[in-house]
Amino acid sequence: MRVVIQRVNHAQVAIDNEIVGKIQKGFLLLVGIGQDDNEEIVAKAAQKIAKMRIFEDEEGKTNLSLADVKGQILSVSQFTLLADTKKGNRPSFVKAMRPPKADELWQEFNHQLENLGFHVETGHFGADMKVELENDGPFTIVLDLD
Repeated sequence: MRVVIQRVNHAQVAIDNEIVGKIQKGFLLLVGIGQDDNEEIVAKAAQKIAKMRIFEDEEGKTNLSLADVKGQILSVSQFTLLADTKKGNRPSFVKAMRPPKADELWQEFNHQLENLGFHVETGHFGADMKVELENDGPFTIVLDLD
């Protein structure tokens, strides 16, 4: 599982010019589910993200978590994060889990985050989406779990 975590001031995702998910301060999560991922890995990722301290405190140090700043989450499924670019010029996506199991695990990941107390907005699995964001910092982290 690979999750790109972007600390944002605001973000939104649209499908066919209709906004389907929108947040203010928080995390934009781009989520790639791999072939070998399972419920245990999804739960571990949700816990890690919930506890990640990447918001600045009053002294400018990254000591605050998403809960500390009452942040929100926008979660977008993105299988292209699992691209293998080692050979040739055309990326291979064989490491990405196939639907519908990938959708089930992504939904479980979002459910885990909600159970941890966060407001979670989402895109739609497999849709052609347009994502807009204002990256705060910029502050972007790639979380790899397996």
